[in-house]
Amino acid sequence: MQENLTEQKKTWNTIFLFLAIVTILSSLFHYAIVNLYPSRIYIGGLMWCPAMATIITLKLIKRPITSLNWNWGNWKYIRLSYFIPALYGLITYILIWVFGFGSLTNGNAITDWGKELGLIGIGTLNPTLIAIIAIILLGTIEVIRAAATTLGEEIGWRGFFIYELRKVLSFTGVSIFSGIIWATWHWPLIVYYGENVILELTTFYVVIVSMSFIMTYYTFKSKSLWPAVIFHAVSNVYIQKILPELTIKNEGTEHWLGENGIMFAIVTCIFGIYFWRKAIKEKL
Repeated sequence: MQENLTEQKKTWNTIFLFLAIVTILSSLFHYAIVNLYPSRIYIGGLMWCPAMATIITLKLIKRPITSLNWNWGNWKYIRLSYFIPALYGLITYILIWVFGFGSLTNGNAITDWGKELGLIGIGTLNPTLIAIIAIILLGTIEVIRAAATTLGEEIGWRGFFIYELRKVLSFTGVSIFSGIIWATWHWPLIVYYGENVILELTTFYVVIVSMSFIMTYYTFKSKSLWPAVIFHAVSNVYIQKILPELTIKNEGTEHWLGENGIMFAIVTCIFGIYFWRKAIKEKL
C-alpha cells in the first residue's frame, strides 16, 4: 500500500514537472504571438513546446526518449485517424449548410486556390475541377505539412502526458484531465484574438475535451503516438483550411461556424461521447 502511494506521488510529481516546463516554454511563444506578430515561426515554435518539455522532463527523471511509443502501429488506426476528423468536419459543415448558417461554395476561395496552384487560365479547367484538385492536395500534401507541427504537440500530449496520467487515472479521467490542460494551453490566443471570448472559450473547451476522448482512445488502442499526429493534422486542415473556405458566411450566424463554432462543438461532443462509451465497453 505504501509502495503504491509512493509510486502515485512520483507520477504526479512527474506530471506537474512536465506541465511547469510546458508553461514556461509556451509563455515565451504566447508572448511573441500576442505582442509581436502571429508569425508561423512563432506558432510552430509554440506547437513544439510540449515535445521540448517532454524531452527535458525525460532527461530530468532519467528516462530515455526511446521509452515513448514511436512505433508506427497498426495501419487500421492510422486510416481511422484520418477518416474520423474528416468525417466530423464534413458532418459539421453539412449541418451548417442545411440549416442555413452558411452557404456552400465560395467562389473567391476557389479562385484563390486556383491562383495559388497555377490552375487559373489552364485550358478549360472549371471551378469544380479546381476545387477537387485543391481539396485532394490539401487533404494529402497539406496534411503531411501540418503533421510536422502537430507532431510537436503530440509527442507531449499523447506520446508522454496521457501515459503518465494513465498510471493514476481511469480512461475517463485521463481524457478529461488531458483535454482540459490541452484546451487551457490555447487560451491566451483565444482571449486575445477572439471576438466573443466567453462563447469561443466554452465551445473550444467542449471541442478539445471531446477530441481528447477520441485521440486517447486511438493512442491507447494503437500503442503509438502516430494516430494522434495524423488525427490532429487532418482535423486542423479540414476544419481550418478546407471546409470554411468552401462556405459563405451568413450575417448573424458567424458563431455557428469555425473551430470555435457552436456546430463543431455539438458534433465533436457526440463523437466524444461515442468513443467514451466505446472505451468503457472495451475496458480500455
